[in-house]
Amino acid sequence: MSSPEIASLSWRHMKVKGCSSSYKDCKVWLGGSRAWDWRETETDHHPGVQPADLEEVLQKGVEKRVIRQGMSEALQIGVELRVLQTVKAVAEYNNLVGQGAKVGGVFHSTC
Repeated sequence: MSSPEIASLSWRHMKVKGCSSSYKDCKVWLGGSRAWDWRETETDHHPGVQPADLEEVLQKGVEKRVIRQGMSEALQIGVELRVLQTVKAVAEYNNLVGQGAKVGGVFHSTC
């Protein structure tokens, strides 16, 4: 099983290969993806990404994680991970997918 590649990224729109839905924000992992709803964990720009936001992805057996701060790097990160601007994070994620890594991430397509 592999992680799905992120096929496209633009402001407020992300498309994951093999998924018929498009996302504003999404979580991806080995064999799957889903919308990332910040309201589930009370995520906001401050205090930022919550450990619970990553828990689901980590439980899917990933070995590497890529996280983003938004297109303008406005979203704060409250856990120690590789942190990149969204376009760079998608490129890093897709690069790891291409290498066959068990990778997961959470991605925000605005701010």
